[in-house]
Amino acid sequence: MATADAKPMKILALDTATAACSVAVWADGTIRARRLQPMVRGQSEALMPMVVAALAEAGLTFADLDAVAATVGPGAFTGLRIGLAAARAMALAANLPCLGVTTLEAVAANVPESERDGAAVLVALDAKRADVYAQVFSAALVPLTEPGAVLPADLAGLLAGGPVVVAGDAALRAAEALAGAGIEARVSAAPGLPDAARVAAIAAGRSQAGRPALPPEPLYLRAPDVTLSANSRGLRG
Repeated sequence: MATADAKPMKILALDTATAACSVAVWADGTIRARRLQPMVRGQSEALMPMVVAALAEAGLTFADLDAVAATVGPGAFTGLRIGLAAARAMALAANLPCLGVTTLEAVAANVPESERDGAAVLVALDAKRADVYAQVFSAALVPLTEPGAVLPADLAGLLAGGPVVVAGDAALRAAEALAGAGIEARVSAAPGLPDAARVAAIAAGRSQAGRPALPPEPLYLRAPDVTLSANSRGLRG
């Protein structure tokens, strides 16, 4: 995950948006420390001990960091807010920028170049309903569509044709739907969940290239299944 020409910077990255909790520290062009635990719930208890352990392994403190990055979604409503609230609080306390990365681009970055060669990349994440969270990327991981909540039967409409490699924890459903529509699709062997190590590398790459960062705000592709009280809406502010 290192890049030879990466600009020297240090980023703490978090992900709690789906069915895992992960933390990574990017330092001067490489991942210095990484923690990842699959979990459907419990991220709020697991996150900060993982942050402390990752920083200790990297030999860094908050004072050494240049930025904090976190996944902004799409994903589980509660999980998204855990990671973003923690990232924003740490960034505010240390007077650091807080950078957003989508779960879809983080999963796309899991797909190795050898699998992407000559193929589009479709990321399909489990939305816990009939639809999936989906986005199409080029072989170079340039977004070709906007993120969306899409029924599997409608995924073929996002693509110009095959071949396509499908990644994400809903990849099998998506690939079956594409095959039914006559599109050549294969399921990636890459992990189907976001990894904070990818989040850190993406955030560092954007900063290095001078591209604008995503704001640290939740990316909701549909209305949440829960209703917030007035006192809990501050994360959007």
